[in-house]
Amino acid sequence: MRLTFCFPGGKTKALTFSYDDGFAPDEKLVEIFNRHGMKATFNLNACRCGAPEEAERLKKRYAGHEIACHGKTHPFFERMPQMSFVEEVLEDRRTLEKLTGGIIRGMAYPFGTYDANVIRTLRALGIVYARTVKSTGKFNLPDDFLEWNPTSHHNENILELAAAFLASPYTALFYVWGHSFEFERNGNWHIMEDFCAKLGGRPDVWYATNMEIYNCITAFRRLATSADARIVGNPSAQSVWLLNERNEPVEVKGGSEISLE
Repeated sequence: MRLTFCFPGGKTKALTFSYDDGFAPDEKLVEIFNRHGMKATFNLNACRCGAPEEAERLKKRYAGHEIACHGKTHPFFERMPQMSFVEEVLEDRRTLEKLTGGIIRGMAYPFGTYDANVIRTLRALGIVYARTVKSTGKFNLPDDFLEWNPTSHHNENILELAAAFLASPYTALFYVWGHSFEFERNGNWHIMEDFCAKLGGRPDVWYATNMEIYNCITAFRRLATSADARIVGNPSAQSVWLLNERNEPVEVKGGSEISLE
């Protein structure tokens, strides 16, 4: 039996965003996302948001979205002594977790740079995904979440890519990244306004944070099936959605085992 991964509710497309550094223009970007029913991940540096008075302001600014790490002081991780690198990540996590009251497990690489040791260390420090700056121009699911390559920076023809995304007959993940201050600097907020207007409010698109995407795909990859794929077991806590041979969505609830006869 042929089974195919899909996003929650049987949707075949997903859209996520990742924006770095936490500067003031994030507020306008969040307003655009909220207006169009979209979700995003904002990667923050603890050195800019550690003051107690910042907590409520940041909670309000990013409500409904994900806050993730970006290094305490935005350094080049691979150029640091090991313990300095560890401290950068853990202090960023601790500060952001105090701000949010939740567990922070995602990040974007400062300057987009890393090496094999950085990846190994992040894994040991509880980071489960990290975004690079290597745009692919494609809508594939990530191979290694600690080298999560986005589809495109927002300046890289995202409206053309949006048309290809909507026309794709396959399961597709569109991942846009950037910095909100770039819109201010370049005077091109219309790019994001037009993009969100084009892709917002679509019943076939799942709007999700980076962590929601990670959890969804990771749960799918943990599925167990019988040799003929007619029995599917889901050891995860959350539901996983599949398309059967008739292209119908099937929900496999967390902790369940179902027969597709």
